[in-house]
Amino acid sequence: MTNILVTGGAGYIGSHACKVLKAAGYTPVTYDNLSTGWEEAVKFGPFEQGDLTDRERLDQIFAAYQPAAILHFAALSQVGESMREPGLYWHNNVAGSLTLFQAAVQAGCMNVVFSSTCATYGDQDNVVLDESSAQYPINAYGASKRAIEDMLRDFEGAYGLNHVVFRYFNVAGADSEAEVGEFHQPETHLVPLILDAIQGKRDALTIFGTDYDTPDGTCIRDYVHVMDLVDAHVLGLNWLEQGKGSRVFNLGTGTGFSVREVIENAESITGKDVPRIEGPRRPGDCTKLVSGSSRAEAELGWTPARSTLDQMIGDAWRWHQTGHYDK
Repeated sequence: MTNILVTGGAGYIGSHACKVLKAAGYTPVTYDNLSTGWEEAVKFGPFEQGDLTDRERLDQIFAAYQPAAILHFAALSQVGESMREPGLYWHNNVAGSLTLFQAAVQAGCMNVVFSSTCATYGDQDNVVLDESSAQYPINAYGASKRAIEDMLRDFEGAYGLNHVVFRYFNVAGADSEAEVGEFHQPETHLVPLILDAIQGKRDALTIFGTDYDTPDGTCIRDYVHVMDLVDAHVLGLNWLEQGKGSRVFNLGTGTGFSVREVIENAESITGKDVPRIEGPRRPGDCTKLVSGSSRAEAELGWTPARSTLDQMIGDAWRWHQTGHYDK
């Protein structure tokens, strides 16, 4: 079977991608330093521990597995942390990606599917965000992802490194069979924070900012089911295998939900109250981020069929009830 190198394959999105890659007939080779991932999540192919900045280790992996392509998920991704410690993000995300792409070119692995983010667009309220929208990131996380997109374009021009870039909106949910799911330490994502509060794993959920210019005062985000998201990566891989060239795609539903709406839906799904407190805004948070693009559907044939709040929260709740990697 064809080997695909999955950087960050022990993390939330990467582990789900490995599952769908295996189902599609590929062998996912996880490369992860386990700084935020979990070895227990690597269930669908071989695991190789290593860091993106370790060129010698990367050269060993390319020589051993000769992957046909890379799915590049590995990155630090906490907005607040990126505001406090931007150097971590420029070193890990940007320098690490540079090392990875240099090793890939030398090894002749010339197809990359890259995990980017809608955070590259910054805070552009009342703007329909599509792939041609201006990119004005307001935090080091978004800036690091934009820099990697620029790097890919340069590597394509110089070396022919083909790539598909996916700019994610907010990812939620879990594998419906609960083989893998979402678990971070510390946890920063809204849905698992809500479910942790319901289960008593934290005293209360903090709502960061209730004075935004939205109907209920809380931030609005476009949520995509993780399994819909990783399905798009297999389609992106197929796109590159067919020689269709480099392309950027937004992955969102076009529908936004506020923090309060997500909380209310979780209470309905679980039948339990969410203990909550109201706090100040976090630096680097945008008011509203919603995709206005249909390119992924039109060109890739991608449809976010699972991306309803009911299914995302229901699948996440099932995962939370079956246990985590810290058992």
